[in-house]
Amino acid sequence: MASEIHMPGPMCLIENINEQLMINQEALKILSAITQPVVVVAIVGLYRTGKSYLMNKLAGKKEGFSLGSTVQSHTKGIWMWCLPHPKMPNHTLVLLDTEGLGDVEKGDNENDSWIFALAILLSSTFVYNSIGTINQQAMDQLHYVTELSSRIRAKSSPDVNQVKDSADFVSFFPDFVWTLRDFSLDLEANGQSITADEYLENSLKLKPDTNQKDKNFNLPRLCVRKFFPKKKCFTFYLPTEWTKLAQLKTLPDNELYPKFVQQVAEFCSYIFSHSEVKTLSGGIQVNGSRLASLVQTYVNAISSGDLPCMESAVLALAQTENSAAVQKALAHYDQQMGQKVWLPTETLQELLDLHRASEREAVEVFMKNSFKDVDQKFQKELGKAKY
Repeated sequence: MASEIHMPGPMCLIENINEQLMINQEALKILSAITQPVVVVAIVGLYRTGKSYLMNKLAGKKEGFSLGSTVQSHTKGIWMWCLPHPKMPNHTLVLLDTEGLGDVEKGDNENDSWIFALAILLSSTFVYNSIGTINQQAMDQLHYVTELSSRIRAKSSPDVNQVKDSADFVSFFPDFVWTLRDFSLDLEANGQSITADEYLENSLKLKPDTNQKDKNFNLPRLCVRKFFPKKKCFTFYLPTEWTKLAQLKTLPDNELYPKFVQQVAEFCSYIFSHSEVKTLSGGIQVNGSRLASLVQTYVNAISSGDLPCMESAVLALAQTENSAAVQKALAHYDQQMGQKVWLPTETLQELLDLHRASEREAVEVFMKNSFKDVDQKFQKELGKAKY
């Protein structure tokens, strides 16, 4: 049962070994066993910006995801922690912590771009974590978002222009939350107090597109506005004195600045209350097994040098689940007929009635377990099967 799955700590889901992404089969097995709908929260950002601390808070633990206290990036690949959702009964919260972007030891950004893209594809809420204010440097660091349309395909059509303009492209995308750490400015504009959300919206305003400099300024802002219709922003005060930051994970709340503790609590409350179940096109809810299938499809595409295709991932998932649904339906038919026809029937009509009743039940089983059966291909396959 999904409710019996309790991971005591996080586990690497997608390993990054020598800049090659590989799936950890043990983690995939755990994910595949989860039958509950999943709320998937992924966090990305530059290394050494405190991503793991926030994820541990969402897990309700002081330790779990590796924080690290040196200038080296600690988390490698994408780590997963599956927990009972604290506010949604019979739902599983899947936390995905990603390795820090911009690690100078890597040498290039290719791997970072794929980590960023996978976090987008797998999550229902995408948290971008950065230090300080939303200035041009922060926007430049978010250049990964400008590469998404060249890294991901919405449809199997090779026409890239169609992909960029496709509503389907955005419909797959998660909600966007920008977390600003060590934020020390007053939230004011034109002498008036503003909210963090208003600060984000102001930061995403475009300049008149008159020259290349303005185009460069506008590009990441345009992408954030286009790809993420639903946006939220949180600002966080410095957690504690600079001299204590290295011991952050062991410090009790009474040794942290009260303002920071309050801000973290508000962030967690928002994520628990507003993050939605991961869904596919058509409103199909994703459970752990379906999420595992998406992980396999996307990572396999990247490993083979192809672009992850959202439509292909859904079709691959449908192929697997509909084939299994046919087998479940046939097994149900065999079980029902085995129970009912335990004595010779008096007439052929009686046998046919039993057959039709079991056949109807088998179709109901198929319908319950199938989705996106294009042109009723698998239902027709069930109808042709020899009961």
